[in-house]
Amino acid sequence: MRNSRIKIAPSILAADFRRLGEQISEAQAGGADLIHIDVMDGRFVPNITMGPLVVEAVAKVATIPLDVHLMIVEPERFLRRFADSGADIITVHVEACQHLHRVLGQVNEVGCRAGVALNPHTPPSSIAEILDMVQVINVMTVNPGFGGQRFIAGMLAKIKRLRNLADALSAEVDIEVDGGINPATIGEAFEAGANVAIAGTCVFEHERGIAAGIDELRAALPASC
Repeated sequence: MRNSRIKIAPSILAADFRRLGEQISEAQAGGADLIHIDVMDGRFVPNITMGPLVVEAVAKVATIPLDVHLMIVEPERFLRRFADSGADIITVHVEACQHLHRVLGQVNEVGCRAGVALNPHTPPSSIAEILDMVQVINVMTVNPGFGGQRFIAGMLAKIKRLRNLADALSAEVDIEVDGGINPATIGEAFEAGANVAIAGTCVFEHERGIAAGIDELRAALPASC
């Protein structure tokens, strides 16, 4: 079942880390619903970013939920650490989990909402058997690892299939779109069935500031949203 509330989740991957606390406060004041934190290990994806210490620092500033996206191998080794650092949602990749059912159960055990992410090549059918265990589905609309990439338009059909699958099971699931989200792409993503937009560059690097970046995203949504 689609949540009618449209959520904007600025990704701090694009933030200025010299002013991270200030920028998170600006995002919150500008109407952000979540703070998205991309954790990369240099193995699952070709980049290294941040870990639990950054999540802990963000948690000291943020008053909205922290959406922690683990783009790492063996994520089960670190679930408790990220939960203790302040994560509210922990998303793992289907491609990184040998025993996905077990890992999702462990996310709930550490007190977080469970999310599952799918890379562009991964079909919706890969999560059909565990859909009742997740509260969030992250559809990667770029190949993961780096910000500022172009939205893969072919993922719109995938979003629709996932929304139809969730609706058929009457599952209360947020569907996130992650990668290449900007005012030119957000409308199609939401019409396809997504209800959470993860956006980095177009928010944190907006020429008129973070709040203006969030406002532009909301203004670009279809009237039906």
